[in-house]
Amino acid sequence: MERTTRFFLFVYSCFVLAAAAAAQNGSRNSTAAFHVGVILDLGTLVGKMGSTSISMAVEDFYAMHGNYTSRIVFHAKDSKSDVIQAASAALDLIENSEVEVIIGPQKSSQAAFVAELGDRSQVPIISFSATSPTLTSSLIPYFVRTTLNDSSQVNSISSIIKAYGWREVVLIYEDTDYGRGVIPILVNALQGIDTRVPYHSVIPVSATDDQIMEELYKLMTMQTRVFIVHVSSFMGSRLFLNAKEAGMMTGGFVWIMSDGLANIIDSLDPSVIESMQGTLGVKLYVPKTRKLDDFTTRWKRRFQQDHPNDQQAELSIFALWAYDTVWAVAMAAEKIGIKVASFRKPRIVPNSTVLETLGASMNGPKLLKAILESRFKGLSGEFYLIDRQLRSSIFQIINVVGKGERGIGFWTPEYGISKQLNNTKGYSTLITDLNTVIWPGDYNAVPKGWEMPVSGKKLRIGVPVTQGFPHLMNVETDPVTNSTMGNGYCIDVFETVIKKLRYSIPYEYIPFKTIQGELGGSYNDLTYQVYLQKYDAVVGDVTIRHNRSLYVDFTLPFTESGVSMIVPVADGTKKNAWVFLKPLTLDLWLGSLAFVIYTGFVIWVMEHRINTDFRGPFSQQLGTIFFFSFSTLVFSHREKIENILSKFVVIVWVFVVLVLTSSYTASLTSMLTVQQLQPTVTDVHELLKHGDYVGYHKGSFVEGLLKQLNFDESKLRAYETTGEYFEALSKGSQNGGVSAIVHEIPYIKLFLAEHCTGFTMIGPIYKTAGFGFVFPKGSPLVPDVSRAILNLTDGDSILQIERKWFGDQNACLKQGSIISSDNLSFRNFWGLFMITGVVSTCALFIFLLMFLHKNWHELKGIDSNKPIWQRIGSWARYYNNKDMNSYTFRADGPYNTSPATNSKYGDVADPEATTCENSPNQQGFLMTDSDATHYPPVEESSSGEITRIAA
Repeated sequence: MERTTRFFLFVYSCFVLAAAAAAQNGSRNSTAAFHVGVILDLGTLVGKMGSTSISMAVEDFYAMHGNYTSRIVFHAKDSKSDVIQAASAALDLIENSEVEVIIGPQKSSQAAFVAELGDRSQVPIISFSATSPTLTSSLIPYFVRTTLNDSSQVNSISSIIKAYGWREVVLIYEDTDYGRGVIPILVNALQGIDTRVPYHSVIPVSATDDQIMEELYKLMTMQTRVFIVHVSSFMGSRLFLNAKEAGMMTGGFVWIMSDGLANIIDSLDPSVIESMQGTLGVKLYVPKTRKLDDFTTRWKRRFQQDHPNDQQAELSIFALWAYDTVWAVAMAAEKIGIKVASFRKPRIVPNSTVLETLGASMNGPKLLKAILESRFKGLSGEFYLIDRQLRSSIFQIINVVGKGERGIGFWTPEYGISKQLNNTKGYSTLITDLNTVIWPGDYNAVPKGWEMPVSGKKLRIGVPVTQGFPHLMNVETDPVTNSTMGNGYCIDVFETVIKKLRYSIPYEYIPFKTIQGELGGSYNDLTYQVYLQKYDAVVGDVTIRHNRSLYVDFTLPFTESGVSMIVPVADGTKKNAWVFLKPLTLDLWLGSLAFVIYTGFVIWVMEHRINTDFRGPFSQQLGTIFFFSFSTLVFSHREKIENILSKFVVIVWVFVVLVLTSSYTASLTSMLTVQQLQPTVTDVHELLKHGDYVGYHKGSFVEGLLKQLNFDESKLRAYETTGEYFEALSKGSQNGGVSAIVHEIPYIKLFLAEHCTGFTMIGPIYKTAGFGFVFPKGSPLVPDVSRAILNLTDGDSILQIERKWFGDQNACLKQGSIISSDNLSFRNFWGLFMITGVVSTCALFIFLLMFLHKNWHELKGIDSNKPIWQRIGSWARYYNNKDMNSYTFRADGPYNTSPATNSKYGDVADPEATTCENSPNQQGFLMTDSDATHYPPVEESSSGEITRIAA
């Protein structure tokens, strides 16, 4: 009865206003009535706000535009929140009242029906509150939305989720077109930021408080604590009142409202606002203006007059949109100058339905075009329609605190999240770009968005049952309680990590085994149980693999990664008669020999002219070159060197020889006295080449890896325990064992810790990511556990766990490691050889330059007319025959002044030493028998001394 009374009051007020306007302009005969229908849910808060704004809008418009010839006349209908009632009201307005425009209906479900009627009758349907994205304007061209599409807010909501780093959210929405419409778009936006939606909580509009409470308790049994609420004001009030009663408005919970509820938060009952403390929301931002402030004051007063029995409401965006809609319609009516309503009626045939007899407005197309082209500065901001709906704008992010809301930031399509609207830093989704939030329970700390269910349900942790490596993973069953207990390195790491979390997690171990107590399958099968939801997680020596990650999520690894080989080692040195050659490789032997010859040659060139020790027959000089260089190896040589450049070359060469001999002695000593342990296999391809048998751990993925490497299945043998490894490797491939065991590095280190001698690790031959804990896809535990693993591995805790289960691995690994003395190669000493080579070459080059400078005039005249190759030979002979400044000869018989063939040159008959000081060409050499064939005859002076050599 009360609703009916209010409805008639609203209709009466509209007619009174229209009559007053007509009376005011009664002198103007050209004034025409423009009939507009209004369909609202007058029993709802939005409907009441809309009715007040509509009546004020028509008053304000014609008060400002008194000279306009058209006057809006409203025909109001109450749809009573019913779809059929809204459709019936629209039919009545079009058929009987012949309205040119219908403002409304209020809800999206109603608008879907009414828009079809408007399309059929060419009457524009303008809604300021139907926000569902399912209302596609391209399918219903006469439907105009002077409000925002719900899809325009999804990016602002997803930006909040991304800023706080929440990985899972639950969507709570009502089971209506409004509630369901935006959900697919919102889910896509959340998936775009890698956030899962594990559950949709759909609440029927007819749900009782008990049913709402039952749904809330269901949510409390889940892990996710972030809820996005997309409901109407009526449903939202009931939801939050029940949520507070259920204890879900306390610390750890996150509630985010869509704009449908956030836009009218200040108009809700104080008890509802009290129950919403700490929630977040997004709402359209309306800039503050003086005009808006004046209107707000008038609107509150008018609303109290129109609805005296209701509590005082605050002006919302819906009321502003209703106000601006009336202005757009009034301007469009004046623009096209409608004087009389004109409907084209169809031909009535027997048994026609109401829809078939519905007329079509002749003014509709022009009126629709005028409305769509409307653009003005309204109370809600810029009124500008794109694709028959209001353009997206700025959203404000609010936090419900105290008796109302407080802004904590803004979101714009261009810049994302920001504290102020003048942001120019670029698009942001950072938490630092939001002000501090007061969360439910009056907490300042950001909720992590995930908690263990309050139902006390334990996490079901699947663990593998293996006997091969109990230090890594061991599972036992308590005979009294029949509960599963785990121990070992992996168990200790997991339990230490759980203790480092900021929250407690109850869990229980469930062995993955058969009835016979054996492993229930491969490790691929074990991880797949998490995907099948048999386990909530898996803890053990489970390697992170790509094929497994397709079904589950892994934490960060907590062990070293890689696949290597265990192979036997043996003494690789053959101590035979030629062992003294092994310290140096062939290239070093040859290189040393080459530098010995080169260094001797350089010394000979520089000493030959001035040092008698480097002269004589060719064979003698060649021997001197080799003997001098080789004698330097033992730091003893009889030849004295006189040239300063030669001395510098010898100093450098002696240093090189010192290093070479010391290295050779050390290497030879090591080979003769130390056992040289060498791996029997150094490359996995050797195993393939020789057709050896290869072992692997039973149930491990390594079997598939070996098959990928083209190992024949018949050559593969599976083992479980370290004892079986030892026995198989000891036998060898030829005696029923294997030549190598291929396994992951953590297992190999355990084996070598037990068997310190006789084996070594080769590799890694294949890269893996190490061991990780297994959780379902998108589990919020993964990032927290991964961070705890990083915290554990960065400190000493992990070392203590390793020492507990593995002991001092380094001591054993050193005993079982390879002791080798590699042959010395030329590459080890190339720097030394480069130094001595450069020094020798530079000294030789300097010497030759000095010689050419001193003897250039003599050289230039020698055989100047002969070819170059003959001149080079003559120059070489000149260099070889050039006199010294003073020569000493001894005589042992008479001299012959003719060309001598039998005399001994350089052996003068006089036993006393004489000096050839007056010889014209000052040759500086000592003649011997062999020189007689190369040099001119000696002439004797009257005193018996040799004075010259005949030309």
